[in-house]
Amino acid sequence: MSREAGRSRLRLAAGTLYYRLKRYTQWYLSRIRWARRRAPAVDGHIVYEHSSLLLRHLRNVDMWMQRNKVHNLRLAVDEIDGLIIAPGERFSFWRLIGPPTRGRGYLPGMVLRSGRVEPGIGGGLCQLSNLIYWMTLHTSLTVVERYRHSYDVFPDSDRTLPFGSGATCAYNYIDLQIENRSDATYQLLVCVTESRLKGQWMADSIPQHTYRVYEHDHWITHEPPGGHVRHNVLRRRVYDRRGELADDEYITENHALMMYPPFLAPGDSSDS
Repeated sequence: MSREAGRSRLRLAAGTLYYRLKRYTQWYLSRIRWARRRAPAVDGHIVYEHSSLLLRHLRNVDMWMQRNKVHNLRLAVDEIDGLIIAPGERFSFWRLIGPPTRGRGYLPGMVLRSGRVEPGIGGGLCQLSNLIYWMTLHTSLTVVERYRHSYDVFPDSDRTLPFGSGATCAYNYIDLQIENRSDATYQLLVCVTESRLKGQWMADSIPQHTYRVYEHDHWITHEPPGGHVRHNVLRRRVYDRRGELADDEYITENHALMMYPPFLAPGDSSDS
C-alpha cells in the first residue's frame, strides 16, 4: 500500500468515527423524544402500504448476495415491526435496528460502494429504508433526515417508482429519521414473505389527506471527465377527503452518477 493510500484510509476512518460519535451524541444527549415502543398490530386505518420484490436477476450480481440480503432484512424487520410513533416522537432507522454486525447474525449481502455492487456484512438493508421512506411520503409524517443515493447503478428496467424515491443508509451516520408532527398515532408494520418485503403505515384516526408522489422534472448532464449525472425533482400532490387538490408540495431533488449508458435511461418524464 502506498503512503498516500494509507493516508486516505486513515482520513476515511477518522471521518467515519467523527460522524458516528456525532450520531451517538444526538441519540443519547439530545432532547428528542425517540420512538421505541413496539406493540402487536392494532386495529386502525391503513394510511399507505407498499411492497418490493426480494430477489431480482441483476447483471453481474451473484444470487447468494441477494439471498443473504433477505436474511439480513429478516433480522432488521424483527427490530422495528410494530413500532408506535406517537405525536411528537421521532423514528431513527439505525437507533432501532442497531449495528448490522456478524456477531449479531448478519451476513455478507449486497452493498453499493463507489457505484459497484460488493458483498458487505449487513448488506441489503437499503431496501428496507427505501420502502419506509416511500411509504412515509404518502402520510402526514415528516421526513427530517434522508440521504439520496449517490450512484444510479441499474437502468429503469421494471422500475415502478420514480427515480430517486429511495433513501440510502449506512450505520449509523447515514440515517433515515421521521417525525410525527400530526395529531394521530402511527404504527409501522413490516414483514418479509417468501418473495416480497411488505410494509404498512397505520394510524389511529382516518387520514385527512391522501398523496400522490410524482417526478416533476428529469434531466441528464454530461460531467467531466466523461460521466453522466441523472437529476430529477420529486413533488407530491395533496388531496383532501373529497378528492380535491389541496396543495402541490416540493419533496426533494436527486443527483446521481449514472453507472450505465445514458441512452438506457428514459427521457424527460416530467408530470406537471
